[in-house]
Amino acid sequence: MQKYFLEARNLLVLAIPVIIAQISQTAMGVVDTIMAGAYSATDMAAVAVGTSIWLPAILFGHGLLLALTPVIAQLNGAGRRDRIAHQVRQGFWLAGGVSLLLIVLLYNCKWVIDTMHSIDPQLASKALGYLHAIMWGAPGYLFFQVIRNQCEGLSKTKPGMVIGFIGLLINIPINYIFIYGKFGMPQLGGGGCGVATGSVYWLMFLMIRWYVKRAPSQHDIKPLISEHPRPDWAALKRLIGIGMPMALALFFEVTLFAVVALLVSPLGIVAVAGHQIALNFSNLMFVLPLSLGVGATIRVGYRLGEGSIEGARVATYTTIGVGIIMATCTALFTTIFREQIALLYNGNPAVVAMASQLMLLAAIYQISDSVQVIGSGVLRGYKDTRAIFFITLIAYWILGLPCGYLLALTDILVPAMGPSGFWIGFIIGLTFAAIMVVLRIRWLHKQPAMLILQRSSR
Repeated sequence: MQKYFLEARNLLVLAIPVIIAQISQTAMGVVDTIMAGAYSATDMAAVAVGTSIWLPAILFGHGLLLALTPVIAQLNGAGRRDRIAHQVRQGFWLAGGVSLLLIVLLYNCKWVIDTMHSIDPQLASKALGYLHAIMWGAPGYLFFQVIRNQCEGLSKTKPGMVIGFIGLLINIPINYIFIYGKFGMPQLGGGGCGVATGSVYWLMFLMIRWYVKRAPSQHDIKPLISEHPRPDWAALKRLIGIGMPMALALFFEVTLFAVVALLVSPLGIVAVAGHQIALNFSNLMFVLPLSLGVGATIRVGYRLGEGSIEGARVATYTTIGVGIIMATCTALFTTIFREQIALLYNGNPAVVAMASQLMLLAAIYQISDSVQVIGSGVLRGYKDTRAIFFITLIAYWILGLPCGYLLALTDILVPAMGPSGFWIGFIIGLTFAAIMVVLRIRWLHKQPAMLILQRSSR
């Protein structure tokens, strides 16, 4: 039992800084929306529309680069630090290529906005301006993630926390300058949020690059592309093979919630507002298991690098156990204080009632959501990411969304339930995902030790 308590302590040391970093990253989008809303309602809506396109795009690149964490953790655990710089270098090549692709796509995304029939032309123009501004921050964001994954793979999660928090603080005054045109800058309204956030991403990259160049723990890792100007296509192929399923899984998740928001919109303002409140608070609670999942990737990868199958197994079950305890606490908190939480967002009694009802459903799925996201982190540590892709695809798009649609908008199974039907669909999908992830982990643990180590060292 002592080994599990020791593992839990090591896990929380890694995960707590990641939690703060994730909150800072999420808060940056909230700050953009609030400050654009203070300028005008149209600009706030434009930022919201622009973000709904930017987020799936940048998270796809983010998911690809998540491959670096288990690779570096295993090399570190195996005592092969001399090979880490080469992997990080390939991460920069991958980030650069994805950045160019994203910039081209976002520059030509007018057709996506035009497909949103009934959108106001002024709103469409402002949303496009926001995207054309923030897209130049894509390389900065992805380069930052490369070095952040390097640090986290080496069990150094505090740099990402500190720099993420500094980025959030810097984002507020830069937003103000470009939204309102202060200090000689042009007055850009909502588009100024894109300029500010894109600039902050570059500043965050420069800050974390400065850190790794001076940190004693990183002095032997010098991933300068100038020293090796050509990409290693074999290494890039391996990184893409590990990262692509995670990138697609993130894309599936983000687009699922975007589609549900569109399907809820015809049900009226109260339904939309209640759904958004419950979803926003649920996303905030999701930061906890998501960060534990990052910790699980690091600990499992490190243990496998050491050649300790038992250590990886202890890390797996400790993380899932801690996640279930945390999810139980957040579910109870959500259930008890759901009305008070809803009142923080909106004072309309009808909206509060709707949000409270949906948050009760959100509390139900927090345990299964925690198990599936932490389990996905464990599978990343084993480099078994294809399983994540298939489980996510089936859970979200083949089970969750169709069930939610049937329950919410049709009378086929029961009388149409409205937004609650979609949330029951979430419960069905996430519960399936949790069960399948646990079964996959159990299957991995039953494999011969030599086979597990061979699979993870690829």
